[in-house]
Amino acid sequence: MDTTSHRGRIWVLTDKSGTLIEDIDTDQIFHNAFLHITELAEMGQYALGNLEGWKDFPKKAKPGDIVAAGRNFGAGSSRQQAVDCFIALKVGAILAPSYSSIYFRNAVNSGFPILRCGELDSLTAGRKLESGDEVEVDFLSGKGFNLTKNSAFSVEPMSAVQREIFREGNLFAFGRSFGR
Repeated sequence: MDTTSHRGRIWVLTDKSGTLIEDIDTDQIFHNAFLHITELAEMGQYALGNLEGWKDFPKKAKPGDIVAAGRNFGAGSSRQQAVDCFIALKVGAILAPSYSSIYFRNAVNSGFPILRCGELDSLTAGRKLESGDEVEVDFLSGKGFNLTKNSAFSVEPMSAVQREIFREGNLFAFGRSFGR
């Protein structure tokens, strides 16, 4: 990918009380009943299908949308489909205060923009960031901007290696780039 920033509508994964949902595990992101699916194009319809209140996400999501979630996103088993379902939906990025280490690595290796946003809890609690807001995130500088509410926020910029993998498309393409 050549782009170093992304602009899109944000989906803030909250519970019924409006609190960011923490510890969303890979089974909630992509249920184990669908692990037999190997075609990327088919995976999107099951994204968040086991997460209370978000089962209809695939029907509402549009290409370029951004997902924001609570701490420890992607906990649980190592399941590539939990990354691939967002890629299939053409989600533009995921923001969370923290991720399970395996989920984070799977996303980076897939060339998928996944960024840490330490202030996400306070942004959502203060209603400075809500589902439907139009936001722009610069992957290199770590600057975020909510165009709907005309307010800035920060994300942790992509690391040098994450940037290179993202630029090349995925880890395999990054590895092949050394042979050029």
